[in-house]
Amino acid sequence: MITITEAAEEKIANLVAESEKPIKGLRIGARLDPAKQVDYKLAFISDQQVGGDDQIVRFEGFDVYIDPESADLLAEAKVDYVDGLMGSGFKIERPRKMPAHLSGPVAEAVHRVIETQINPGVASHGGVVTLVDIKGNTVFVQMGGGCQGCGQADVTLKQGIIRMIKEAVPEVEAVEDATDHAAGENPYY
Repeated sequence: MITITEAAEEKIANLVAESEKPIKGLRIGARLDPAKQVDYKLAFISDQQVGGDDQIVRFEGFDVYIDPESADLLAEAKVDYVDGLMGSGFKIERPRKMPAHLSGPVAEAVHRVIETQINPGVASHGGVVTLVDIKGNTVFVQMGGGCQGCGQADVTLKQGIIRMIKEAVPEVEAVEDATDHAAGENPYY
């Protein structure tokens, strides 16, 4: 189920209360982009924009409407409102799950390094790194978004991804890039 932080809940409730137009609630949608990153959308909606098959999550001062296609992607998402030097706005995050066919302490440790150290760094360029497989002591990763086909992907792999994984998980002897850098909707050359 989607969660909304206290700061976000307060901001949404204030925006609903201050609106000159009648607002039924907040629609939150989610879609996977070609790099398998989730693209989120938030919009205030009127009575006419409510779908008959929407899931409704009730909060104090407003309701959230989620269409069926977005429900799985929002199941563990957290909506926050951040106020900082670079501006303010809503931020939606959800934990990325480890591939179902992988398990064990090494896979969990590699997944944790990717999600907490590597992805926050490559996200600033629209990139994402995904754990694909582990065979023996070799880890296979896939680069997506801005990293797929990027001229600096090899540098990112060798000086960032491989180094971080091997330092954090000593059992890993090799990290291989399983990315087809020529494929994708908009690879960089």
